[in-house]
Amino acid sequence: MNYQHSEIRSDTPAQVAGETYAAKRWNEQRSLPWRWIILGILVVGGLVAAYLLLGAGESTAVPAADRNEQAPRITVVAPGTTAIEGAINATGTLAARRAMPVGVVGEGGRVVSVPVEQGQWVRAGQVLASIDRSVQSQQARSAAAQIEVARSDANLAQANLDRALQLVDRGFISKAEVDRLTATRDAARARVAVAQAQYNELLARNARLNILAPASGLLLERNVEPGQTVSAGSPALFVIAKGGEMELLAQVGETDLAKLTPGVSATITPAGMDKSFTGQIWQLEPTIDAQTRQGTARIALSYAPGLRPGGFATATINSGTIVAPMLPESAILSDDKGAFVYIVDKDNKVRRRGVTTGIVTPGGVAIVSGLTGAEKVVLRAGGFLTEGETIVPELQGAKKAPAAAAQPKTATKG
Repeated sequence: MNYQHSEIRSDTPAQVAGETYAAKRWNEQRSLPWRWIILGILVVGGLVAAYLLLGAGESTAVPAADRNEQAPRITVVAPGTTAIEGAINATGTLAARRAMPVGVVGEGGRVVSVPVEQGQWVRAGQVLASIDRSVQSQQARSAAAQIEVARSDANLAQANLDRALQLVDRGFISKAEVDRLTATRDAARARVAVAQAQYNELLARNARLNILAPASGLLLERNVEPGQTVSAGSPALFVIAKGGEMELLAQVGETDLAKLTPGVSATITPAGMDKSFTGQIWQLEPTIDAQTRQGTARIALSYAPGLRPGGFATATINSGTIVAPMLPESAILSDDKGAFVYIVDKDNKVRRRGVTTGIVTPGGVAIVSGLTGAEKVVLRAGGFLTEGETIVPELQGAKKAPAAAAQPKTATKG
């Protein structure tokens, strides 16, 4: 059986060759679709390359106007010039314009009454405090009695003189005696004047035991209580704001201080208040602080309940009118070189222009230098532009022209 099977499995050379040729044909037929696929890819690639070459040639032939249509449209503004009310912002402390300290002017003593309170209005000559005068009152009574004694002596001396004058004509009294009696009468009269003066002095001293207001105004401080002993060397017992007038001691940089003059108006806003008060500079202090490089502008204010000495306040001082271009904050950029804007030249290219900014107002920022106002300034999107970039400027507020109908473009083969 095995022998017969081996006979059946044996192949002749012709049979082997036929089978090999058939296998090759089958493999060739099997790889044929892949060849077509590769050929198609090569053809498509060639077409794409040709299109790109033709497109590049066409783009080189596109007019400049068409290229500008592809540039970004950017809003620009021609600021011109504007009259701007200059303002300087400053801060400072409120104080009494004329603070009047009131203390003991007499010999002092024990305080017996203080009939006023701080925050109260007082008038000139009003009693602010009284000092015990029991001893001084007795001294005044004694002085008054001395006046009566001296006056009695003067009356007696005058009577003696009158009698002597009646007897001198008769020869009973010499002229020398008359002269002596006259001198006695004059001395008695002088003693009356001395006693009167001493009495008046005591009255004046006693009057000074009352501490009086030197002028009308607002009582800011009360530093004494009944029972307290005071003397001429004691600190001020009261402080009065004369007339209730206040002021702001505004701290201003030396550069801004040079722009101010007395009489300039200012608006004052105390801390914690929405209400503002109007005042004016009445004095510019002549010195500059060497550490802070600031000077003091003293701004006078009328009395108002919201103005409390020692409080903090801000001031907006009118520094005059300037004429300069005004730009919104969106148009102004800054970097390590300083503030700048982008302007558009005659070729519609973006150019950087350094500027110096001034005061800030609700309408924008004043440009002190760098612009004349006739330039076209990029209003927004300056941060996305680069110098030299071409744009299509659209002037703010100008009416836009209707868009032209799109025209078919003809590719030029070169």
